[in-house]
Amino acid sequence: MAQVLISPVPKILSHFRFILTLRSEEGKYHSLILFRLSPSPSLVYQESDNGVGRKVESDALGSASNRQIYVMEATCPHLGAEMSHADIEEYEDSVVAVCPWHRYDFDLKTGKSETGLRTCTYAVQIKTDQGTGDEQVWMEAPDGGRNWRVVELRPVSEEFADPPPLLKRASADSGDGHVAPQEELEPIVPEENPPKTLMEWAVLILNTPNPTLKVERTRYAVNAFRTGAITSIGHKAAHPPVPPAKPSREAYMKIVQPGKIQSGKRRNRVVMLHALANIEQWAIDLAWDIMARFGPMHKDLPPAFFSDFTKMALDESKHFSLLRARLSAFSTPYGSLPVHASLWDSATLTSRSLLSRLAIIHLVHEARGLDVNPKTIEKFRKAGDKDSVDVMEVIHADEVTHVTAGHRWFVWMCEKQRQWDGSDMDPIQVFRDEVRRCWRGDIKGPFNIEDREKAGLSKEFYEDLKGEMPFDNDEDEVRSTSKNTTSSLKTDGAVNVKSVQQEPTTRVEYES
Repeated sequence: MAQVLISPVPKILSHFRFILTLRSEEGKYHSLILFRLSPSPSLVYQESDNGVGRKVESDALGSASNRQIYVMEATCPHLGAEMSHADIEEYEDSVVAVCPWHRYDFDLKTGKSETGLRTCTYAVQIKTDQGTGDEQVWMEAPDGGRNWRVVELRPVSEEFADPPPLLKRASADSGDGHVAPQEELEPIVPEENPPKTLMEWAVLILNTPNPTLKVERTRYAVNAFRTGAITSIGHKAAHPPVPPAKPSREAYMKIVQPGKIQSGKRRNRVVMLHALANIEQWAIDLAWDIMARFGPMHKDLPPAFFSDFTKMALDESKHFSLLRARLSAFSTPYGSLPVHASLWDSATLTSRSLLSRLAIIHLVHEARGLDVNPKTIEKFRKAGDKDSVDVMEVIHADEVTHVTAGHRWFVWMCEKQRQWDGSDMDPIQVFRDEVRRCWRGDIKGPFNIEDREKAGLSKEFYEDLKGEMPFDNDEDEVRSTSKNTTSSLKTDGAVNVKSVQQEPTTRVEYES
């Protein structure tokens, strides 16, 4: 029986539930949930090498053979609800996970449910590495692929996300000491016509100009979707809500053209942190927009698509909040410096094709972030700004998973198109065609080869990659360069070119 190495045992002792994503040699993805249950472990203090004490589980110091570790499918086989927030119920002879949407229960060992349904579960073993003596967690490999590997292992719960946000706030303070002039925040859940579906929440958040309220509503909506308070995605409705062409911003935000903002080397950390926070604010909207705009266009998108992008929306909200807190440390409120909206120009350009959106936003813009982030982190480190280093390391780790999600659904779209009409939809060639049509100029290195590979991007994706999009408004010229990659899709794949001032990426550097 083929097996997959999940991780060393100590890596899963920090939390009890983990999102687990595998990718096969063929490029297939598999989403799973790892549950770790411990029989009433006691907490003891262990002294680390530097003399700092920390609490650890007492049985973490010895053998892990008695620990209950289970791996099952990430979604319920009934209607695709996410199982990351399933209730765990223990009986005399079994442990079951209960779906948060409709209370379907599944045995964590057999996958069987009293309803007659069944989900896939995977046998887990603790093995000792013969070379190091370290204990490792291994699982049974899924069918349908070779040489599976872990590309994501992250806790379901993070300090930012748990406990879930309150419906009432103590004040209108954003959490970093900044309240815009005469700013009064609306309720997180509107009192009139509150959203009932994920699509309605997505459009509400896109139409929310206040950055604090946007974060709060994102946290609330994602938690409601995960825990079953929202049980309908809503993308198959006859008349789904329509997302705005461009998300609004508060009146006090000064939005200028990219060229009007200081370029080149940034002279201080404040300007850099503010620029990064602005990118994350638009990234929140991009995560909601891809669901609201393309869900109704592609009604066959599975629930896993929406699980991935709600997680991404929550991540971007976390990133924005972390960066805004760093701005607060420098007594600089977010919005006190000019910002630009060039990232949304790419969203406008790709607003009619999901393949184009995934290619340009996630496999170009976000992938470029993987290249730039390590240098940004090093700049902060040289300046002695450990707190900003810590924030950027969290952001970078999350962004690897975002590029992974973009790659996963780009490949999925290519496969669906191939099944639909038999066309040759090689993901690498389709991607390069999308970049050629929807990007301007060369995409240059140096590239973060290691993290790009983790995210599924081999060198064939990005080496010698160049966009050929014209700089005028001639849509026919753009369409004529297409090799029918997106225009042959079931939905209109034409590109809406609007004289976009596009930049390869936003690079922000500074001198200490």
